[in-house]
Amino acid sequence: MPKPGQMTETCSVIRWLKKEGETVAKGDVLLEIETDKAAMEVESFSSGTLLKILVREGETAPVQTTIGFIGTPGEALPAVAAPTIPAPVKPATSAPRVQAAARIPEVVPLPAPLTVTPPPVSPATFKISPRAERLAKASGIDPKPIPGTGPGGRVVEKDVKAYLEAKGYAQLRITAAAKAAAAREGIDVLSLEGTGEGGRIGMDDVRRALAERPKPMSRMRQVIAQRLTQSVTTAPHFFVTVSADMTGLAAWRSELKAGGVTVSFNDFLLKAVALTLKDFPEVNSTTDGRTIRWNSRIHLGMAVNIDAGLVVPVIRDAGELTLAELHERAAALAERARQGKLRPDEMSGSTFTISNMGMLDVENFTAIINPGESAILAVSSILPQPVARDGQVVVRSMMKMTLSADHRTLDGASAARFVNALKAKLEDLETWKNSTS
Repeated sequence: MPKPGQMTETCSVIRWLKKEGETVAKGDVLLEIETDKAAMEVESFSSGTLLKILVREGETAPVQTTIGFIGTPGEALPAVAAPTIPAPVKPATSAPRVQAAARIPEVVPLPAPLTVTPPPVSPATFKISPRAERLAKASGIDPKPIPGTGPGGRVVEKDVKAYLEAKGYAQLRITAAAKAAAAREGIDVLSLEGTGEGGRIGMDDVRRALAERPKPMSRMRQVIAQRLTQSVTTAPHFFVTVSADMTGLAAWRSELKAGGVTVSFNDFLLKAVALTLKDFPEVNSTTDGRTIRWNSRIHLGMAVNIDAGLVVPVIRDAGELTLAELHERAAALAERARQGKLRPDEMSGSTFTISNMGMLDVENFTAIINPGESAILAVSSILPQPVARDGQVVVRSMMKMTLSADHRTLDGASAARFVNALKAKLEDLETWKNSTS
């Protein structure tokens, strides 16, 4: 199992593209894996035959452990067990502290009545007779809630019949197809609410119950939850919002487009942020809670939404790139992200992140700081808004930007100065005309 990133400890196998017994050439895509950030293809480093697969599809293994063997047919394989995820080590409990005996008072009070608390009773193993189990299965119900009257609390056939009678099973109206589908999917028909005529349970009700079933989170969503929970609980967030007038830049972009030059608002934003970070290195910093380190290079993280969650490809040395170069890098990384083909080095090392929801018609939002950074910029949609200009109310194309900042590294004044400097750069049309001419 490869180690895609410095912090990656485990990966999951999505699917094997080669089967046991198939020939593999060096460079062939052998399997697809899922890391905590994205899915990626794994190429074979050698040629031969895929002799054995140790980690199957859907299973997870630690990085740098053996997940299969490539060799010559008939070759003896090493005795290697399938890798497992080690269980977390429980911290050792310290020995109870022995307290010194208190001085016995001259008058000893009578002891309180002794109350004996019985130990908690562990849940008994569910027992059911074969005939009762068949009846429950034929009826399409879950037998576990049924109280058993047989030996040792065993559920017997008469218990199932009594339960069905008490629940009004005879009056239950359900189509044959819905009943069969519920049984196939393990859904208790008594839990279904009929929405058909007269309360009749149909296939739509079964589908609704299936849709409402709890589903396990993907590994990516679990890691996103873990990392962002860590961020909001360790980094004290505060937020500063400004509105940038994008009317002039929007008109200039239209002129560029008419002249055959493709550039997006996101490209202008990336360039403006990179320029502003040069003037405010404290915003491009990181902290471990004890020290603060200013990053001399600007690596912009660009949040991209994909079906499985959110990934943040990184534009390295963004402060040294032209607007055209930023456009090219951003477009290529976004496309690779949506195809699930980002390399590990393209998803790590960011020093500042931009989350742009401008295409989703939102007025304002806040973002959670990427762990290891000091701030993140949430960019909303460009919307026509009434604003005051020279004592008159006019309609302008306004865009709200909210900086989420870590109060350990930034104060309110620093954050305010940063977002206002960024706003000024976006509104400085002459600078943009000179940079794109």
